Amino acid sequence: MTPEVRNLFASPMPKGEGEVFEPLLEGGSFRLEAITSRGEASPEGFWYDQSDDEWVFLVRGNARLGFEKQGILNLRAGDYLLIPAHRRHRVESVSDDALWMALHVCSDDLKSDNAVPNDQ
Repeated sequence: MTPEVRNLFASPMPKGEGEVFEPLLEGGSFRLEAITSRGEASPEGFWYDQSDDEWVFLVRGNARLGFEKQGILNLRAGDYLLIPAHRRHRVESVSDDALWMALHVCSDDLKSDNAVPNDQ
């Protein structure tokens, strides 16, 4: 079977609000996805508290990620970082043309929703 060639930039930007998550590759302990954003930020008081490590790469656009007790990181296209498991973080702002790659290095359930509001 011939491998299928795909292109991250071929998909149109989503219309309206909301992010588009596109699964690219999944294995027993990882999930790779492309995330297209249109300026969405985390809701007030919301923090991601994920049970697995997440490596993120900002392919296009710019973003600001907030980390509890550590402040804000400004990201531009080409920047990447590893967010360790249970490192509470949020998206403070993101450009309306942002494209991310996210690699979730999973210890348990690949399909779990690991985000929790600030009050939990």
